[in-house]
Amino acid sequence: MLSTQTSDIRPAATTLQSSSMEAGRQRQGRLWSNLKEVCDILHIPSANSMATEELLFQHVQFKTGQRIHTIGQTFDTLYIVNSGFLKTVLIDEYGNEQVLSFPMKGDLLGVDGIHARQYSSEAVALSDCDLILLPFKKLTALGRVHLELENMMYGVMSRELVREQAMIGMLGALSAEARVARFLVALADRFAQMGYSSKLFNLRMTRHEIGSYLGLTLETVSRTLSAFNEIGLISVDQRTIGIKDPEALKTLRRLPPSRSRGKPAARGKNGETVPSGQLLAAL
Repeated sequence: MLSTQTSDIRPAATTLQSSSMEAGRQRQGRLWSNLKEVCDILHIPSANSMATEELLFQHVQFKTGQRIHTIGQTFDTLYIVNSGFLKTVLIDEYGNEQVLSFPMKGDLLGVDGIHARQYSSEAVALSDCDLILLPFKKLTALGRVHLELENMMYGVMSRELVREQAMIGMLGALSAEARVARFLVALADRFAQMGYSSKLFNLRMTRHEIGSYLGLTLETVSRTLSAFNEIGLISVDQRTIGIKDPEALKTLRRLPPSRSRGKPAARGKNGETVPSGQLLAAL
């Protein structure tokens, strides 16, 4: 079980936790979602019994730059992203940030606080956000009423862990160019899942934040994006990215030498044209 603590799960109007108010200085939202709607946002199935559940979960709005929770803050709430974009970071004793993730719609925040009952990372809004508060005591109580819900919530948490593991594997195995390429592909896929265009989108994070996430310098990220633009894999207009050749981005291992960029399509041994994606993947 998630917890053995008891909790009153009557449909009362919950107030924003004081710790969240101190972290974000936000105004309380007036939107509420029932349990079925929460399951829909998390992309997990809901049982028929959940459809009649009267319990409501409060929405809270955060402005760009506001902190949702801070490192060391007492854990009491999980957060579901209903709209907007965020980053989670670790901060060392010198104030240096290490970006851990870029949560967006359907993601769950605050899981790192369950173990020690305090958050081990900081979550910051990269755009205006709408988050749903999921008090942990209320969640554990619901898990005793709806046993299938507990298993599905474990699944959501596992999904976040798998993403982190995939990122660690990518950092250790891929070149700098391939890391940026996979990042763009993954971001495009997430936009598609949310019903937005996967071909043209705005980066909510800075190039410095992307570099921190991928283990690269700001200069490397900027140089790689420019190179992708030069060879026609993407288009770049400040923070607007256009994906022109997603297959080539998926298979890219490293960039060709600068002197060969922008040249006509390469020829194979028998004189046939070699697609740019195959050329990049072979390098």
